[in-house]
Amino acid sequence: MRNLRCVGHSWIGSIPSIKATVWDVSNDSVGCLREVDGLLRLERWVDDVLYPIASWDAPPSPYEVMNLHFSGDTESATIIFDNGDIVIVRENPTNEEKIEIVGSIDAGISAASWSPDDEILIITTKASTIIYLTREFEELVSVELTARDIDVSDHVSVGWGKKETQFKGKKARVLRDPTVPETVDDGRLAEANELRETTVSWRGDGAYIAVNSIEDSTRRRIIRIYSRDGLLESVSEPVDGLIGPLSWRPAGNLLAGVQILKDKRQVVFFERNGLRHGQFPLRPLDSAEEGTEVLILSLQWNVDSTVLAISYDDRVQLWTMGNYHWYLKQEIMETNLKWHPEKPLTCALTLKSRDRIRRFQYRSEICAGPILPPSDYGVVAVIDGKLLKVTSLRKANIPPPMFLHEITLGANANDVSIRLEDSGDKNSRLPRFRILVLHPKGISVYLLDMSTSQPPSWLEDVKDPTTALGIAFTSLRQPDGSLPLAFDENTTKASAGVFRLTDSGSLLVNDKVLVRGCTSYLVSPSHLIFTTSQHLLKFVHLHPEIENMDGTALEIPPDTPESDERCRSIERGAKLVTAIPSIFAVVLQMPRGNLETIYPRALVLAGIRQSINEGKYKEAFMACRTQRVDMNILHDHQQEQFIAHVGAFIDQIKQVQHIDLFLSSLREEDVSQTMYRETVRAEERQGTEAAYVEKGKVNRICNAFLEALSGRRANVKNMITAQVCKNPPDLDAGLLEIVRLREEGSDQIDETVEHICFLADVNRLFDNALGLYDLQLILLIAQQSQKDPREYLPFLQSFQRMEPLRRKFSIDNHLGRSRKALGYLNDLNEFDELKTYTVKHTLYEDALNLYRYDEDEYSSIMQLYADHLKSTSRFKEAATAFHYLNDHAQASECYRHANLWQDSLSTASLIPLASDALRSLAETLAHSAIETKDFHAAASIHLDYLHDIPSAAKYFCKGYHFSAAFRTITLSSQPDLLTSVFDPTLAENMASITELVADCKAQLTAQVPRILELREKKKADPLAFFEGDANDGKDIPDDVSLAPTDASTMGGSLFTRYTGRTGTMTGTAGTGTSRRSSKNRRREERKRARGKKGSVYEEEYLMNSMRRLVERINSVDEEVGRLVEWLVRRNMVERARAVEGGMREVVGLCVKGVQEIWGAEKEVEVTGASEGGGKKEGPPTVKEFKGLGFLNL
Repeated sequence: MRNLRCVGHSWIGSIPSIKATVWDVSNDSVGCLREVDGLLRLERWVDDVLYPIASWDAPPSPYEVMNLHFSGDTESATIIFDNGDIVIVRENPTNEEKIEIVGSIDAGISAASWSPDDEILIITTKASTIIYLTREFEELVSVELTARDIDVSDHVSVGWGKKETQFKGKKARVLRDPTVPETVDDGRLAEANELRETTVSWRGDGAYIAVNSIEDSTRRRIIRIYSRDGLLESVSEPVDGLIGPLSWRPAGNLLAGVQILKDKRQVVFFERNGLRHGQFPLRPLDSAEEGTEVLILSLQWNVDSTVLAISYDDRVQLWTMGNYHWYLKQEIMETNLKWHPEKPLTCALTLKSRDRIRRFQYRSEICAGPILPPSDYGVVAVIDGKLLKVTSLRKANIPPPMFLHEITLGANANDVSIRLEDSGDKNSRLPRFRILVLHPKGISVYLLDMSTSQPPSWLEDVKDPTTALGIAFTSLRQPDGSLPLAFDENTTKASAGVFRLTDSGSLLVNDKVLVRGCTSYLVSPSHLIFTTSQHLLKFVHLHPEIENMDGTALEIPPDTPESDERCRSIERGAKLVTAIPSIFAVVLQMPRGNLETIYPRALVLAGIRQSINEGKYKEAFMACRTQRVDMNILHDHQQEQFIAHVGAFIDQIKQVQHIDLFLSSLREEDVSQTMYRETVRAEERQGTEAAYVEKGKVNRICNAFLEALSGRRANVKNMITAQVCKNPPDLDAGLLEIVRLREEGSDQIDETVEHICFLADVNRLFDNALGLYDLQLILLIAQQSQKDPREYLPFLQSFQRMEPLRRKFSIDNHLGRSRKALGYLNDLNEFDELKTYTVKHTLYEDALNLYRYDEDEYSSIMQLYADHLKSTSRFKEAATAFHYLNDHAQASECYRHANLWQDSLSTASLIPLASDALRSLAETLAHSAIETKDFHAAASIHLDYLHDIPSAAKYFCKGYHFSAAFRTITLSSQPDLLTSVFDPTLAENMASITELVADCKAQLTAQVPRILELREKKKADPLAFFEGDANDGKDIPDDVSLAPTDASTMGGSLFTRYTGRTGTMTGTAGTGTSRRSSKNRRREERKRARGKKGSVYEEEYLMNSMRRLVERINSVDEEVGRLVEWLVRRNMVERARAVEGGMREVVGLCVKGVQEIWGAEKEVEVTGASEGGGKKEGPPTVKEFKGLGFLNL
């Protein structure tokens, strides 16, 4: 699909007698050798100026320059003459001569060529020998060309692929063997165009060389393939009419030669083994004189193997290949072409008169029509000599070399341009395009009308190219071949900036680099589209409001095709052909030549969003339906607008099936923020994002549709769909809609029932229809289900025979709607059945609510409820219920089971209970309180109900309620209890606290240094800390990789082994968590809980232990304070000082330990005792122990 467009041209004239030209890569110039007044002058063409290098006497005429070569590293030029002289010219000689004949071959030279790396010079002599020379002109190998070389390759040809081998029918098959061709080439020389020259061509990598020469003994032209070391590898098979031109494709797969036969000329290809590999015919030439024969002088591939140049003696043709078809792209009336060794599409040519040098720079471009809707028909024109192949890819995606229309020209075309034609008819809906073709005779203008299927028609021929170029070509392209950035409706001039792709693959905007590694690009009204060398297709949003655009104003998407709509993976080497925004299409051409039309999400979503913004919901809907885009975007992109225009949406869509498709696709997710999130820049996205996000989106849309559809009889199915698609589905409303249709006598009942059964589970519909108590509706639904009539008909008949209330109760009971069924039992006045039903289905609260104004029935059900609560161990609620029923014995027992000793004893007093039984109950409750360490409750029971003053004082002291114990003793006037009960219990509490303080101190002094030690080990040697030292301290070998692999058992690195996460492949089989079985997880949890010394879990275990220790110290703060106070009041000052000192020491160690473990940068908060302390995130909080200040004096 690509043409060669000349984007650069320069020339220098008045330099007669040019003998040879060559490219000098070191300074990107053209060197030429010419003869002037008997002197050979070597000159260099730079910036339109010819600079002399050297001159010397010319050899005797006639002579021919076989090779002219520049060496940039040595700043020298080598000239090889056919008389055998090899001359070297040094531009900046030091101790050497400027011009030197380094050698001469007496037999003469027939061909010469340097290797691509400039290390070896191949010379073929007129004595049929090949000489390999180094760059210092020392001989490496000398090989003689003999007739015996033909025996190297024993070719066997059975004629596969030829016309003679094809099946021609039963009779022809009987007459002859189809595997034997009618004619076999024997290598006869061509009758015309045979100059008997020898040609040498290197392969692109310099590993092999091909020599095309005539073997006089057999009068056959042979192509010999030699290795770099001079070994003969293969010889070509016999080909009749093969002439001298030969060129090895730099890619290395083919050698190109020319075959001249009586009736045709063609380029033939050979493989390295010498076998033929296809051909293509050459076109007849427009000769200046009738009957003259134009000679083919040479073949040359460009450096990237994309263009084959065929040099005649009066012109040069440039051919390209696509999809196995060869296109004639350019015909230049010059000769002696030389390709640039590094720039693929740059060449130098010499005029036939040899007095002028021209330099051409081409670019491989696609000639496509406008891509601005609605004129984006994807019109593409392809040049093929005198044929112009035109295809509208929007109408027919025809792969090349096929075409939709073909135009036959009067001469070989060199360039073509397509522009939109202003028809002047405002009523014309389809555009017309003007096609302008540049050829040597001028410009031909054709008109392509898209309203017809006719081929383009001829309009006129313009003889003055300057005028035509002014109106056609320069308006579409900048002088450097760049594309305009933004388009006007009637013109194609740039309005905001210019994009340009350099030869190095840099995409520029206003001469600033936008992206590198670009292979092709297009500009649509809303996107910059380009392909990259990483085989990605990317879309960049354009900003038409920016006047001076640069690279920073455009947001290039990252290489994430899996998550970004602006990036998409494409086939390797694919390039853009054109874009058709009207149908959201992009056409790509594969390296072989095939076309592929894709519909990228970026274009599709941009078109859908634009249609929604403009209120064209039908266009947006059809695009979603065609391109399989989630229908939720129709609402989510502009939510308020959609809800306000639901009626317009229905009017535009019209078809009931399409509205149903939209409603059935609804879901709660906001796809405009997730799946189809807008990818324009953040500041522009703020205006287009949804103004609100709320739950119940589906129900909101369905309700809006129900409101808009009310009264539209033709959209009954849509109303049912809206009801069923709610979340949860409102099946009852949908069924009631069918009931309404039945009451109106509508003929759509069967269709509507079938429709709702299609949308919802028919079994659920059957149950919902039962819940409406409409037997006719139930029958309609059942008939659409897979139920057996022998089952559901008796079932429905049983309901039909019942009374209305009994039927409703039975239906609700069948459907499991127990609460509703209970109400119908109440309406039936079946109280005994109601009680049984209440117990069976545990409906006590509902039954109580039904009989809240009937005292007897209420009490009866309350009795059932109280028994139920007691049986389910809900003792407190059961006690309340029994209390309501005045069953104090049961209430007291339930209070006792609930550990509510005050309520239990109080209620027992109302029975009334005997004194012995009441005392026994009190002893039982006191014993339970002691077991639960509720010493205050135990003391209160002993004091109030058992009247045991010593025990009450004892348990008050055990609970650290010393003031209550002291008050109890003094009120009972038993001061002897202070020494017999109070002081011993005080001593016991002191011993308990002292033991606790000692244990905490020992734990702190052991665990804090261990934690710090573990952290030092982890910091010093993480490998040994996490994995264990498997080598017993030895160094790990250098050839052992420590990097994790996907084949590892735990699926993570050594640092993530114990975290369950690997950092990659989250949520897939690559994570350690998903690979680990439940058994392994339980084992890891047990190890974590044990915190075994030396394991990776030890540090975590010790830190949790420290946190629990701090919590324990905080919990005994007030108790220790009261203990110290009463030790002093009981004249035990030293004991009080010891307890307070121990407590202060432990609190200090806790503060220090927390600071060391959780980091000194995090200041540990120490609060007052009244503030309380609780567990917090980060370091634990240590409460301050105040104690008695005077004890520290």
